[in-house]
Amino acid sequence: MALAIAGVASDKKALDIIIVKMKKMSSVCDYFVIASGTSTTHVRALSDNIIKELKSRGQTLWHSEGEREASWILLDFGDVVCHLFLQDKREFYNLEDLWRKAPQERFEEPKPKSKKKLVRKKKRITGKKKTKKR
Repeated sequence: MALAIAGVASDKKALDIIIVKMKKMSSVCDYFVIASGTSTTHVRALSDNIIKELKSRGQTLWHSEGEREASWILLDFGDVVCHLFLQDKREFYNLEDLWRKAPQERFEEPKPKSKKKLVRKKKRITGKKKTKKR
């Protein structure tokens, strides 16, 4: 579920997505997903899309907070808690440092397999060369 949340956030251009493994650190949840948005509108859009996508996968949103201000939205899906921040709020609360002893990894969208590039051969131009007239 944490990877699904991170993937949806990435699809919607979330910034600096971190997955924190909380299993051994807290009984509250197994994972945190932490991401940033560029504006309150962006943070709300990230939240709305994550809720919609996880609902379509049969996951239940247990609790949410912060939708009105949208500077920090918390989405609690039980085993996974998602934190969506504006960058300045994220820096202020610094959850990554608060939970620094928990294993953390940066989410990177898998790169699609590259297709072979077309190699264009230079065509040889035949004919008379133009010379400059003096």
